[in-house]
Order: sequence, then structure tokens, then C-alpha cells
Amino acid sequence: MKNIRPLSSLFFVLACASLLSSAASAFQQPAPSVAPAPVFPTIDVKTASQQAPQPVKPDPTPPPAPAKATPVKDNGEGWVSYSADGKTTAKRNAPQSQDSGDDYILGPEDSVNVRVVHLDELGDAPYPIDLRGNVNFPRIGRVHAAGKTVEQLEAELTQRYKEYLQDPVVNVSIAEFHSQPISILGSVKSPGVHQIKGNSTLFEVMSEAGGLSDAAGSTITITRKLEYGPLPLPNATTDPSGKYSVADLNIRSVMSARNPAQNIPVKPYDVITVPKADLVYVIGSVKKPGGFLLQERANMTVLEALALAQGLERTASAGKAKILRTDEITHARVEIPVNVKKMMEGKLGDTSLLANDILFVPTSNGKAASYRALEALVQTGTGIAVYRP
Repeated sequence: MKNIRPLSSLFFVLACASLLSSAASAFQQPAPSVAPAPVFPTIDVKTASQQAPQPVKPDPTPPPAPAKATPVKDNGEGWVSYSADGKTTAKRNAPQSQDSGDDYILGPEDSVNVRVVHLDELGDAPYPIDLRGNVNFPRIGRVHAAGKTVEQLEAELTQRYKEYLQDPVVNVSIAEFHSQPISILGSVKSPGVHQIKGNSTLFEVMSEAGGLSDAAGSTITITRKLEYGPLPLPNATTDPSGKYSVADLNIRSVMSARNPAQNIPVKPYDVITVPKADLVYVIGSVKKPGGFLLQERANMTVLEALALAQGLERTASAGKAKILRTDEITHARVEIPVNVKKMMEGKLGDTSLLANDILFVPTSNGKAASYRALEALVQTGTGIAVYRP
């Protein structure tokens, strides 16, 4: 029994060694091939930094300011060309008032209509402005109106009526104009004193005067007090007294739209004079003697005057016509002989007639006697033919 025990120990040791040897061989054998586990691709940091979108840095230079449109040209009709970025566009300006004030200025002897909501005491009759420029209204009494516009008078009445009404609504309108007179004299159909209504122009007041008469000339003379400013015309001058601005304008050119800028606004106490047109006269042996207007022309020729007189009579002595002209210095009558016969035949140049010239075509005594004898013979022959014994 004593020998069995050591033998058992020996077997146990051998078994352990065998197991250890198997384990060692197992560790020494190559490992079976296994598919490698997926791994993330290698990233090149430098390349990735170049390919990645870079943040946009703000430009330190400020953007250029948009080009400002500058006026290039005004064609005189309210259209102005503007140029910006090399492009030109047209834009219509807002209408500008021709007068320095936009509204009519109230004055003595004007009348106004005044309405206030919920205040029937005012009535419907217009309120006159007295010679001192005041108006008397119910409840509030005297209010100075001269020198104010309609809007300014409305504002003052609104303020005054706040003592009696809460938020008063006031409306003022002009009933009659009497404080800004102008005088229109000369060759117009209704000469006299007329009132300016608001910002009136020359043609508007001329229309109120009925327009030009048939004998009106082509030039208008305007006289203005310098306290209202000089006349806005290129030929305006100051009179020797230094109190008035005087200018002439051609109304025909304004009416035909050749010079519309001369249709200027009128001011109080302007004097507008329309002289009669200059005439030339044709008398004597012509079919229609009389005076003929020069209109816009400074002169008229002899043949033109004869055409207006409908030609010569049969008894006219065309070779002995004459022009009667008054000398501007001596005021003496000067006779200028003209041969109308040669002018009509084209053998002599036409002659000009000036304002107030008289073209006289005498009668030929020989032609008159011949025509009288011929008429007598014709009458005698007619009587013999009709007479039957």
C-alpha cells in the first residue's frame, strides 16, 4: 500500500505534463486566417484641409455707393433727363408754382365764405373784409384777415373757436376778389380794371378782358411796381423814376406757342397796354381804298398793299403813284414817287411801306376822258338800236 501512493503521484505528474505539452503546442500552431475587421480609411489631414470649404471672410473694402442720378437737361416743359451709371432716363418734375406764394393773399374789400360745423350763427352770407383788413365773426369778434391765405385764416378761426367748440371744423373759401386789381388798356374787347383770381397768368387775364380786338397790334407793354419784383422778361428795364419795371412782348409769338415762356404770371397793380396795330393806307384810283394792318410785320411793300386794295382801277395812272411819309424829326410830309406800272411789269423792284405811310395812286385824266367818251358812244349806240321811229 505504501508503493501505490507514490505511483499515483507519478501518474498525476505525467498527466499534468501531457496537458501542459498539448496546451503549448496549441499555442504554437498558426492561427486560422480570418478576414480582417473593417477599419476606417486613413485621412490625409493636409488634403482634407485643402478640399474642405473655407469660411468666407468679410471684404474689408465697403461696397461702392450707388451712382446718384444727376440732372442733365431740362427741356423747358417739366421733363428733366437724369444720368446714372452711364444711363440716361427722363423723369417729369413736379409742377412748380410760377408765383412765390402758392395761395391767394386776402386783402381789403375781398369777401370770404366761412362754415363751421355745429355753428349755425355764421349763416350763409359772405363776410366782407373791411378797408383795415378785419372781419367780424359771431362769438369771437374781430379777426384780421388781410395778408393771410385761406389756409392761414382757417387755422386762426379754428384756434379761436376752440373756446366754444371741441375740435371745431372750419372751412373758408373766397367769395369775391377785390383786393388785387390790374389794368388792361388799349385794343381789347373789355378794357378796364380786372381782379386777379389766384395765380393768374397774362393770357388768363387777357381772356377775362375779352381778348384782343381786330385792330390790336402784336406787341404788349407791361408795367409793374418794383415792390412786386422785376418783370421776368429778358428785355425788362427800370423806368427813370426807379419805381417800375417795364417790358414789351410779342403776343402773337406767345399765342402761336413759339415763345410760351412769355406767358408770365401777373401781379397786383400791373398795367397791361395793348396798342393798336400800325397801318398803311392806300387811296386814289384803287378798287378798295382804306387802311391795312401791318400785324407782325414792320413794313409792307407797295404791291402787297395794292393786292389788299384789290388792284388798280382802269383809270389809274400807275406810273405817277407816290408815297406820302411823315418825317419823324420835322413831322413834315415827304413825297416819294413810285412807278407802280414798272413794278407790276417786273422792270422795277418793289418798295417798302412803313407804318402810317400813304400810297396814293392818281387818276389819269386822259384815260378818264377816253373812258367817258367810250361810255357815251356805247350809250348812244344802244339808244339808236333800241329806238324805232
